[in-house]
Amino acid sequence: MDLLYSDEDLAFRDEVRAFIAENLPQEIRDANARGAHISKPLAVKWQKILHTRGWVAPNWPAEYGGPGWTSIQKHIFAEEYQAADCPAVSGFGVTMVGPVIYTYGTDAQKEQHLPKILSGDVYWCQGYSEPGSGSDLASLQTRAVQDGDDYVVNGQKIWTSLAHIADWIFCLVRTDTEVKQQEGITFLLFDIKSKGVTIKPIISMDGRHHLNEVFFDDVRVPISNRIAEENMGWTYAKYLLGHERAGIAQIATHKRTVNRVKEIASQECAYGGRLIDDPAFKARLSQVSISLEALALTDLRMQANISAGKSPGDQASTLKISGTQIYQELNEILVQALAYYGLPYSPDQFRPDWNEPPVGPEYTSGIMADRLLRRAASIYGGSNEIQKNIIAKRVLGL
Repeated sequence: MDLLYSDEDLAFRDEVRAFIAENLPQEIRDANARGAHISKPLAVKWQKILHTRGWVAPNWPAEYGGPGWTSIQKHIFAEEYQAADCPAVSGFGVTMVGPVIYTYGTDAQKEQHLPKILSGDVYWCQGYSEPGSGSDLASLQTRAVQDGDDYVVNGQKIWTSLAHIADWIFCLVRTDTEVKQQEGITFLLFDIKSKGVTIKPIISMDGRHHLNEVFFDDVRVPISNRIAEENMGWTYAKYLLGHERAGIAQIATHKRTVNRVKEIASQECAYGGRLIDDPAFKARLSQVSISLEALALTDLRMQANISAGKSPGDQASTLKISGTQIYQELNEILVQALAYYGLPYSPDQFRPDWNEPPVGPEYTSGIMADRLLRRAASIYGGSNEIQKNIIAKRVLGL
């Protein structure tokens, strides 16, 4: 893998920069400036703009709507996209269930779901974790029993991100209780507005509504909505998790944060001097910057594997661990650099009609909210402790 950009790569980078500069809606830029999460209507609006250009799903094969980019082009696009603070597209659809559908789904499932995932017309959420079955996902208890041409689903999911604005859910259910836990799980797709589905909000530490509990009471799901074979859902779930963990790294986002920290720390403090000149602070920032460069190289190797038609596999766990550790460390460093300006926080500041003056500089908006929310980064997508066990067993052979 050649890490030097060719003239064609540099031209592609300029093309991406120009497209974002010309097409990213101003209301999204304004929301980003407030540190607000982008609303679903704005996210869909931006995804449709990307879809028109064919740039929604960089990692998808061209035959299913991907752009057919090289691994270097994917890396360049991700860097420029995140550096410009563009909103993420529907990750549950594009990054997670989409690859499962085009890899294992039927032709009818591909025809039904893939175009709407790309266009943003259907939003997805993930029905994996349950009370008592988070990192130990294989112990899930939500049951699905065949009844004619349907499964009847009963149980509960928890920490279901964006279920309250989703249209469909991909869900792991138990279809056999007499076998090893991993061997009795089935992967289903269904409309989250189906009769018998109840969604209750969970308010997270940042005071906002991202998460939910989802209850299933005799929900009927057509057997035709099952991904591939019954009781083989664990295989498809692992494939999906590999893509999810590979997408958590967010290299360019972290690089932007490093530059932001440097700018803030380079300003003169109230009592003279600059934080960037403090040896301890500079050493801490340098260490995380080195870790970030190492993570970027690992991500490039992963992208090369995906371009070659391979699954991210168990090595995606290294991206998940390092990416979330860097994320949390940078959050801490950023709050430290802001000093007392990093402490005030009111969820109301993210409302479009909020007109109170900020406490401190404009760039402090949303910093504490992000720090509180990202305390969960080392847990979601599979806890880092579980990822270390995966690496030890499946990568290192210990």
